[in-house]
Amino acid sequence: MELFGTNGVRGIANEFITPELAVNVAKSLGTYMGSKGTVAIGCDTRISGQMLKSAAIAGALATGLSVIDVGTVPTPSIQYYVRDYADAGIVITASHNPREYNGIKLIAGDGSEFPRDGEREIEKIYFSGKFSIVSWDKTGSFRFDPSVNDYYIKNIVRAVNVEAIRSRRFKVVVDTGCGAGSLTLPFLLRELGCEVLTLGAQPDGTFPWRNPEPTPDALTELSALVKKTGAAFGAAHDGDADRIVFMDENGEFVNEEVLLAMMTKYMLELEKGPVVTPVSSSQRMADVTKEAGVELYWTAVGSINVARKMMETGAVFGGEGNGGLIFPKHQYCRDGAMACAKILEILASGKKLSDLTKSVPVYFNAKTKTPSRDIVGTMGRIRYETSSMGLKTDTIDGVKIWYDDGWVLIRPSGTEPIFRIFAEAKKQERAEELMNQGLEMVLRSESA
Repeated sequence: MELFGTNGVRGIANEFITPELAVNVAKSLGTYMGSKGTVAIGCDTRISGQMLKSAAIAGALATGLSVIDVGTVPTPSIQYYVRDYADAGIVITASHNPREYNGIKLIAGDGSEFPRDGEREIEKIYFSGKFSIVSWDKTGSFRFDPSVNDYYIKNIVRAVNVEAIRSRRFKVVVDTGCGAGSLTLPFLLRELGCEVLTLGAQPDGTFPWRNPEPTPDALTELSALVKKTGAAFGAAHDGDADRIVFMDENGEFVNEEVLLAMMTKYMLELEKGPVVTPVSSSQRMADVTKEAGVELYWTAVGSINVARKMMETGAVFGGEGNGGLIFPKHQYCRDGAMACAKILEILASGKKLSDLTKSVPVYFNAKTKTPSRDIVGTMGRIRYETSSMGLKTDTIDGVKIWYDDGWVLIRPSGTEPIFRIFAEAKKQERAEELMNQGLEMVLRSESA
């Protein structure tokens, strides 16, 4: 039985993600740590967050860990803090999932997401129910630190060319979706000398403005305001602000795969070195890294896999095609606010965001998803079918089928009982054809 998915433990609050679960995950972490050390615990803005954070604090204290309550924070903010001031971290968040969801993510002592082998060990402790509960006089110490977001903002400012950015006095529109980024992104941009217009920047765990996932159809007001005000660009976070998406100066949504490739190109202009991305990313990444003469490493989907491979290979950049960009000189995790600051740094040279999007190869994408009654069995039948057909495949994560003019990836979600199908080609019609072929393969395997 597995507890952790692609990014932590997720489910509907008070149905699957209960206070009891949060207590026991925290007790499992404390047991894993030998009842020694300090853990920082925070949450995003979801209304169930304070309940679950309190439960996690109680579980950690019960095993003798010292606890720092960091309050309501973006995930990359607490990750940066853990790296410098704690031995581990717990963040209560369901990232981009709908408002009724919540989740628990563990943070390693270096600020990165907890390694997979560590998660497996914690799962064993969790399901065994054998926790290292200390005596009454050995329970951990507790304190609250309200400075975490300020510390995070200050260090992003230090990591970019602040003088060049401030000299341009950019006008930027941000939609933080009432999530945790409301407490950081507008303030960071003001520190960088920007005129900031905000949408949904009041923390509200009911997410009344839009769903936490910053999809193009949810950002029509952002697009309109960018065009109306003549802003340099618009930016929007997901619920915990580890990801970010952009609208260019014309109010056009910047495809996340294009964002990843153009940021890769910029980072390789600053420093040559390996790049890491998951198998779901665009062929653009292969083209950009080949042009720069550097190695590209593909990983399983999940920022934890990307970050760990980056550490292993000494990569200069990495990320996912969902707005999750990783800048290793800053920290080994997805960081939406850092990505926004880097976009400003690029634009400070006088370029427009729409021009940058045209600087990378053109591909077309299509994606869909379908529910599954039998993830393991269906995946096995798909692997058998593709193998027996002699197709060129990659099985790093699910099955990626390569064709001369494109590819399709079929993989089970790490957070829901569904299959996700991604396809890419030089023409939109071909991408949709490959996507439909992948969907048909899943439906055929489901009914077998």
